[in-house]
Amino acid sequence: MAALTTNALTLADWAKRLDPDGKTARIVELLEQTNEILLDMQWREGNSPTGHRTTVRTGLPAVSWRLLNAGVAPSKSTTAQIDEQIGMLEAWSEVDVDLAALNGSTGSFRLSEAQAFLEAMNQEMASTLFYGAATAPEEFVGFAARYAASTGAIADNVIKAGGVGADNTSIWLVSWNEETVCGIFPKGSKAGLQHNDYGETTVEVTNGLAGNRMRAFQERWQWKAGIAVKDWRHVVRVANIDISDINTTDLIDFMEQAEETLPNAMGRRVFYMNRRVRRALRRRYREDVTAGGGLTYENIEGKRVLMFGETPVRIVDALLNTEALVP
Repeated sequence: MAALTTNALTLADWAKRLDPDGKTARIVELLEQTNEILLDMQWREGNSPTGHRTTVRTGLPAVSWRLLNAGVAPSKSTTAQIDEQIGMLEAWSEVDVDLAALNGSTGSFRLSEAQAFLEAMNQEMASTLFYGAATAPEEFVGFAARYAASTGAIADNVIKAGGVGADNTSIWLVSWNEETVCGIFPKGSKAGLQHNDYGETTVEVTNGLAGNRMRAFQERWQWKAGIAVKDWRHVVRVANIDISDINTTDLIDFMEQAEETLPNAMGRRVFYMNRRVRRALRRRYREDVTAGGGLTYENIEGKRVLMFGETPVRIVDALLNTEALVP
């Protein structure tokens, strides 16, 4: 038997969701975001129940020119294995049966609450894709933690745009493919957001007298997911984009650098940026059109999409304007 938490909907919450005619109001989703990366990701089943192990080549064998009657030393290649972690994002909803039935439209009332849960799950997933922390064992590691410095092996894939303050953001270029970068879900499970409607059940009330019970509609949302960066060369971060100087930043130049950094190999390339950067890019687009430049729009799956050359440019509201400076 479940326990009803203090986060349950109240009569005051119910009253705020009614139109004057007593029907469930159509809620204006002011908190809704656009996170188009969730539409682009390719997914594959992990090779373990909790993640995915990738084997990568780290060194090539030595080869030599040989003279007649002179041998060469044996050599070998080297490999390494990377274990990617899958996180479990979950939420529960419990609504008093009598509260849901007050306006005579139980289904529409429950649906209005379910839509909020779906949006919250999508926003959290998009945020974790970029900002999931290696220090948080319940999350998977996002892109920002992997491309956090312009040094080491990934140096060429972190391009610094010159920002010096604390109001920075990033543009990301990702080449999606099962063999480069992709989303992962546990072995033997289903991909995507799962919803369980347990219907009307008895729950224990914890915000009143202990042991009190009531009937409630109970639902669970769960999303088991992670990302596998099998080939780190297929992600490029343009970091340290100073929002206060965004209109004078040469975004076109940095995006060109990013495209030239990716290997000419498999994968579907997509740029990701937040709405503030996209607006600055569109201003540059108008200037480019006047000068005969290369930003265009194309119709993809019935939608008008901004293109940088042959690469779509997507909006991700989860990308922050308060990123720390990347060293």
